[in-house]
Amino acid sequence: MTILDGKKVSNDIKNEITEEVKKMKAKGEKVPHLAAVIVGNDGASLTYVASKVRACERVGFESTMVRLSNTTSEIELLDKIEELNENPDIDGFIIQLPLPPQINTQKVLMAVDPDKDVDGFHPMNFGKMALDMSTFIPATPFGILELLDRYNVETKGKHTVVIGRSHIVGRPMSILMGRKGFPGNSTVTITHSHTKNITQITSQADIIISALGVPNFLKAEMVKDDVVIIDVGITRVPDDNAAKGYIITGDVDFENVSKKASFITPVPGGVGPMTIAMLLKNTLLARELHRKK
Repeated sequence: MTILDGKKVSNDIKNEITEEVKKMKAKGEKVPHLAAVIVGNDGASLTYVASKVRACERVGFESTMVRLSNTTSEIELLDKIEELNENPDIDGFIIQLPLPPQINTQKVLMAVDPDKDVDGFHPMNFGKMALDMSTFIPATPFGILELLDRYNVETKGKHTVVIGRSHIVGRPMSILMGRKGFPGNSTVTITHSHTKNITQITSQADIIISALGVPNFLKAEMVKDDVVIIDVGITRVPDDNAAKGYIITGDVDFENVSKKASFITPVPGGVGPMTIAMLLKNTLLARELHRKK
């Protein structure tokens, strides 16, 4: 059994990006600039955005954090997005979700310039991805592909089962794993809350990508020997013995499933660290895109 170490791979990617940025600086070129917009005071969102800013500092990117109050109107946010769209110094930006109830999330994501949409959420970029065209791939799916690639996990002709159909992970992964090329060329089954006999399906899978958000959902009896497990789930489970009062748990019963798996991602330290690394990679791609225009 091999651990797919997202912490190590994400560090490798950050080191590679750092070298690219050093070359840009040596040539006197503009370095990539990532902005993040956060509305309100959601603790998890603030932590996540702060970690993105730190990651930018580490690789030598410029970064800007735009903080707006919880009472910000949709029009005010759309005005701020337009400002970022038109700012030539900003290569890419993200809108941290969730947004307050008075704001239409879909309308906001549609307002982002597709050429600066480093989260890969704009329908234009999603459509390009579905058509195998060059575009920004959402950071978490992009990170999963990178893990499979760097560990040379065979995907061609394999049966991949995706658990969950969110627009952020489940649906993009179902498209990407079925595309031509590597990683891809697998036969994909997508499962969700209305899927019947899910154990019957998962027990036939060569690769399982779980993005459900239900702690320890996937048990050892639901998988076959030598299965590849990608656990995207991340849930805080209360635990009085833990220093913080909770532990971070994935969708997979790691202790028991890992005994049957050929490759498996841990939680934490698997897919999570890859997300920020790939956001940086998308920002680097955005900077290249703008340079060629």
